[in-house]
Amino acid sequence: MNFTADRLLLFGATGDLAQRMLLPSLCALDHDGLLDPELKIVGTARSDMSDAEFRNFARAALEKYLSAGRRGGMADFLNRLSYQPLDATTIEGFDELAKKVGKPQKGLAIFLSTAPSLFEPTIAGLQSAGLAGANVRIGLEKPLGTSLETSEEINDAVASAFSEDRIFRIDHYLGKETVQNLLALRFANIMFEPIWNSNYIEHVQITVAETVGLESRVAYYDDSGALRDMVQNHMLQLLALVAMEPPTSFDSTAVRDEKVKVLRALRPVKDGETVTGQYRAGAIAGKSVPGYDEELGKDSDTETFVAIKAHVDNWRWNGVPFYLRTGKRLPERVTEVVIQFRPIPFSIFEGKGAKTQPNRLVIGIQPEENVHLSLMAKVPGLDREGIRLRPVPLDISMPDAFAGAVKRIAYERLLLDLIVGDQTLFVRRDEVEAQWEWIDGIRAEWTAEAQTPKTYAAGTWGPSAAIALAERDGVTWHDE
Repeated sequence: MNFTADRLLLFGATGDLAQRMLLPSLCALDHDGLLDPELKIVGTARSDMSDAEFRNFARAALEKYLSAGRRGGMADFLNRLSYQPLDATTIEGFDELAKKVGKPQKGLAIFLSTAPSLFEPTIAGLQSAGLAGANVRIGLEKPLGTSLETSEEINDAVASAFSEDRIFRIDHYLGKETVQNLLALRFANIMFEPIWNSNYIEHVQITVAETVGLESRVAYYDDSGALRDMVQNHMLQLLALVAMEPPTSFDSTAVRDEKVKVLRALRPVKDGETVTGQYRAGAIAGKSVPGYDEELGKDSDTETFVAIKAHVDNWRWNGVPFYLRTGKRLPERVTEVVIQFRPIPFSIFEGKGAKTQPNRLVIGIQPEENVHLSLMAKVPGLDREGIRLRPVPLDISMPDAFAGAVKRIAYERLLLDLIVGDQTLFVRRDEVEAQWEWIDGIRAEWTAEAQTPKTYAAGTWGPSAAIALAERDGVTWHDE
């Protein structure tokens, strides 16, 4: 729907996500003059607070999580805020919530960050209070189910009140600058697209590594595991952006049409193409850390690491493996995409004793945002034996290339797009269901093979079997 909302309703407004990401993002947008002057923000949650108490709560979150340089005009931002307590499990409180929201002149945007069990009663409550009309759009924070079946139940409940063009399913990775730069790298530069295929690319690696353990996500993570928590959404979205065909335009329909084609082309994973692991006690950055079971306080078979050899069965990617790897308590916090090109077909330098290495493109997403292209070059100087070659990096550091640019929180882009109604960086229902169908197939394979996680020491790159998964094909994980 083509309207800019003048009301924003935040469910879960006192939660961890709101404190760390949502309120700081909105304040930063206000600081930069990107919010409509008429926009009013209503927070709701179980906590019993007055407007003044919520503003004090928000002020404390901003002072803790938002840099001082982006808090200018914070008092004006806080004046946008109001609050209404709500128990979303009962329908009675929604009428009071509607009174608090008031009558939007342009439209209402809702950000729903609650437990999945509250989705259906919340949607019913919004409908009953007249907060699901044609001038209302809704943003849904993950998790959207734990399987294809449960995802369909949630999507059906939301679809009963909101049409697809008013549903914004959030994957915060799509709000990251370097993830969006994947599209710019591929489709704003003529040099890459002619070689972005199986004729020139040998394999692709996607790594999402975390150094942290469970932190505050104990209950959620043990029910989820690495496959559902990271692969089903973030990693498959990265894979889709790498592998998609050129869209006809940069709009929500064209971009998402191409992504879903990739997800539907994913080959079902076979036995021997996945490795799961669970960390044991070890050391991170020189400090001892406990194992997963110790942190959890009980024995568990939940995987904290997964590596997958995936294939996209279409003309462009036939025969090109995509190696996916994610885990907790790994040596580094890093998210990156590695495009490994094939060796040159013939080297004219072999007779001169010079060895060549295939080119490699590394796209760093976090913590550093950069693009690194490895090219072969002659080493300066004279050599009686002939010529010496070595890989030389062409580096683009985004902070250096765009010196002075503001480093934004990923949710700034997504919240702004929710308010103005741009769905390009949000996930469509058919994407979600294609992702879950592939993930459910992997879990079914694990069950059939009675596969349980292999152990790995915290501070290492996962089980040795994950190294073997790639090395069987002559591939080494990047920066292993």
